[in-house]
Amino acid sequence: MRAWQVSELGEPADVLKLVELPQPSPGPGQAVVRVAAVACNFPDILLCQGRYQERPPLPFTPGMELAGEVVAVGEGVSVRVGDKVMGQTGAHGGGYAEYATVPATHLWPWPEGMSAGQAAGMFVTYQTGYCALHRRARIQPGETLLVHAAAGGVGSAAVQLGKAAGATVIASAGGAEKCTVAKAQGADHVIDYSTEDLVARVKEITGGRGADVIYDPVGGDVFDASRKVVAFEGRILVIGFVAGRFADAPTNHVLVKNYAVVGVHWGYYQRMAPELIPQWQDALVALWGERKIDPLVGAELPLEEAPEALRRLGGRGTVGKVVLVP
Repeated sequence: MRAWQVSELGEPADVLKLVELPQPSPGPGQAVVRVAAVACNFPDILLCQGRYQERPPLPFTPGMELAGEVVAVGEGVSVRVGDKVMGQTGAHGGGYAEYATVPATHLWPWPEGMSAGQAAGMFVTYQTGYCALHRRARIQPGETLLVHAAAGGVGSAAVQLGKAAGATVIASAGGAEKCTVAKAQGADHVIDYSTEDLVARVKEITGGRGADVIYDPVGGDVFDASRKVVAFEGRILVIGFVAGRFADAPTNHVLVKNYAVVGVHWGYYQRMAPELIPQWQDALVALWGERKIDPLVGAELPLEEAPEALRRLGGRGTVGKVVLVP
């Protein structure tokens, strides 16, 4: 089979090599999936660079999320050959290939009516959003949710989930095209932070009160702005740091304004509270059935163009999810 492999660490364009490998065989608790689509995620870039919190042994194949068909199973699994599935390959990846070995516990039924690209990019993104909004922020109908980077894969999911939860959603994005995308996901208000004063606009929209919940996958200066517009008893959700800078959260400011800074490490729930994952997945599939969520795929590229896909993703010029199709 064809697979992308990293034998030394560095920029994806420099270290990713398309190679021929034997088709994998499943071990106990595993399934082999013929990949129909694999999602590209920012951690894939960090894995290539050796900057991710987990470092798989070299050589490795990136790719954390996929959708496809089960073609072989090991002992002690519930999935069957022929099942159409979606899910997560695990921290060490493996999805940038024509076939991937996946822990059977990380596989879920491919929702009916969902495209391969949507199914490949749904699991981690929407699980994270559901965990963040419902478990960590306890969002309530009628509250105001501010979503940063709202046209990206993570942000667009949060916009949709916020609307499904009954919130008023303010989306921030950079540039007219991305603002149009954010609006199409259901945002009630859209702020173009490249031309507008984010803080002033949020205060204007909320009558000076601020946002009850802030969904921040960016960090850096965006987090600093969020501290200025979080409402009394608001919650700032720390999703990630694509800006490249870990922001400071001065505890005196947290105390004076009575807000919470809430970390969201969804993957930790797989170890500490794994019983919650299927509950969230059932809720997400139900929302899909009602079409209250609709995963946004911004680009589908052939497997051969993995370096280009990661270049686009790293340049923050993409909308929705970027997926590869073998």
